[in-house]
Amino acid sequence: MGYFIIFLPLLASFISGFFGRKIGSRNSEIISCILVSISSILSIIIFLEVMSGYNENLIITTWITSGSLNVNWSINIDPLSSIMLVVVTFVSSLVHIYSIGYMSHDPHKPRFMSYLSLFTFSMLILVTSDNFLQLFFGWEGVGLCSYFLIGFWFKKQSANYAAIKAFLVNRVGDFGLGLGIFLIFYVFGTVNYDEVFKLIPNIIEKKIVFLSFNFLVIDLICLLLFIGAMGKSAQIFLHTWLPDAMEGPTPVSALIHAATMVTAGVFLVVRCSPIYEYSELALNFITIIGMTTALFAASVALVQDDIKKIIAYSTCSQLGYMFFATGVGAYNVAMFHLFTHAFFKALLFLGAGSVIHSFKDEQNINYMGGIWRKLPYTYCLMVIGTLALTGFPFLSGYYSKDAIIEFAYLEKGTFSNYAATIGIITALLTSIYSWRLIFKTFHGNYNNKKINLDQMHDSPAVMLIPLIVLSIGAVFSGIVFKDLLIGLDSSYSFWGDSIKFLEPLSSDHPPGWFLILTPLLVILSIPLSYILFIKDRSILDRFVKINLPLYTFLKNKWYFDELYDFLFVRPLKFLGKFFWKQIDGSIIDRFGPDGISHFIKKISIFAVRFQSGFIYQYAFIMLLGFSLLLTFLIIK
Repeated sequence: MGYFIIFLPLLASFISGFFGRKIGSRNSEIISCILVSISSILSIIIFLEVMSGYNENLIITTWITSGSLNVNWSINIDPLSSIMLVVVTFVSSLVHIYSIGYMSHDPHKPRFMSYLSLFTFSMLILVTSDNFLQLFFGWEGVGLCSYFLIGFWFKKQSANYAAIKAFLVNRVGDFGLGLGIFLIFYVFGTVNYDEVFKLIPNIIEKKIVFLSFNFLVIDLICLLLFIGAMGKSAQIFLHTWLPDAMEGPTPVSALIHAATMVTAGVFLVVRCSPIYEYSELALNFITIIGMTTALFAASVALVQDDIKKIIAYSTCSQLGYMFFATGVGAYNVAMFHLFTHAFFKALLFLGAGSVIHSFKDEQNINYMGGIWRKLPYTYCLMVIGTLALTGFPFLSGYYSKDAIIEFAYLEKGTFSNYAATIGIITALLTSIYSWRLIFKTFHGNYNNKKINLDQMHDSPAVMLIPLIVLSIGAVFSGIVFKDLLIGLDSSYSFWGDSIKFLEPLSSDHPPGWFLILTPLLVILSIPLSYILFIKDRSILDRFVKINLPLYTFLKNKWYFDELYDFLFVRPLKFLGKFFWKQIDGSIIDRFGPDGISHFIKKISIFAVRFQSGFIYQYAFIMLLGFSLLLTFLIIK
């Protein structure tokens, strides 16, 4: 069964990619959807079996055997990978179905379906690995496919720029991950999870010199691996690719941001919990990065006008929650939020795609408004996704997000209380910018002058059905799976050995006022947002006018893009131009290919002079040459 889960998406990619033109766009779409959907159904069956105690490591083939390095290509089925299998394949199957309607007018649908399926296959390789090398292979496959998908509309300059940016920024993180894997092999002589995790207690005190600094080996491994996670999961400093990735088709945004690429970093840290549990430095660093990212992304989302970028920054913020959950040792809670987040975030992205589709590719919420009656199904479904995202009581986000904040509050770590405080503030900001999106998109006055309001209509059934399915998950996934994934006995009964806890998580409960604080703020933010964005916008205008520097700061995304442009992009462009003109052009080309060709050309011109066509001249030259040769032989 595991083989079918992994290879059916690959088969779908192969058929659509190589035979799409022969079988036609429609058949290509149907085949891709069927194969990925079968993979999804089998993943759910596997998950149910894992709940009953099923674990298996299926070896496909022996990949590398060299000295002490033995690497298999495996399908590792355990509780952690089973959760990821469900998330990846389920969301991917719905995205495939949704794409039939969304990409209906695109002439390259088979290629798009091929990329989607290949993306899914790469992510499945990543999450089912039993060694770091296979994980890295899937990791790079996901990065490559993201380049294809983000830049799918390659005739748009902005799409090309976004794809290159995503590829390059992720290479920074991947370099850290690669160094971490090399260090693991250097220290342990193996890259297999089980072997590495068993040997970790033996090297807790071991030190190594890196960049002229003495590090504990365990700390350095953890930090290098986390740099990879920062890039893939768009954490602060390596986040700049994420908003620009919205240049790709909306189904791509849903797949990347909800279930696959950005969750890979969280999965990596949780998978390596047997390592991170021994590194307090790394856990503190992860906590700081996670809570900073959560606050940063939420603050920036407050002032964005692109509907997809608002949701993208929301993803960045929620990933921050997941990371500071891992930083305080609540790995199972992080996975619980990853699980619930997949449903409501995919719902929001696909709902935004439905709105964009109705507005004929308009993404600015300032040019929308007053359409809730025209798009009633999309409106209701996006409201459900928004309620779940904000943590409205008894929806999925309420259980997972509040659990993160509560565990951070109860944890006695150095930065845990700060993380809990930031988590509450971010929850309030999340609710405000989420309702801002809803109110400005669906309520108020209709502000689009290009499209008549009477022309607006809801999306076809093929696009709405995936939304309905995701909305069910957004409502019930929290309450249904709460006890299984984060119950008091979950770490021992369900997660087993897939997650390691050196110390059991606190079973205490925060005080009553703390439990109701976040939900209360979330509820109160709804009427507050309605007043600010619909009822009396002058209040917000006055606030912006008074705090214009702050607004500008947020509008420019904390000036990270400008800073990186100044520190890295411009100097590298200058160096590139210098080496191109001065080194390559003036030296290498001048004395290399161009110089040689010029020299040969001059010799040829000189030699042509001897080609007169007169026999007596040729005879004279031959005689002269013979005389010189004879003279040389006599003298010698």
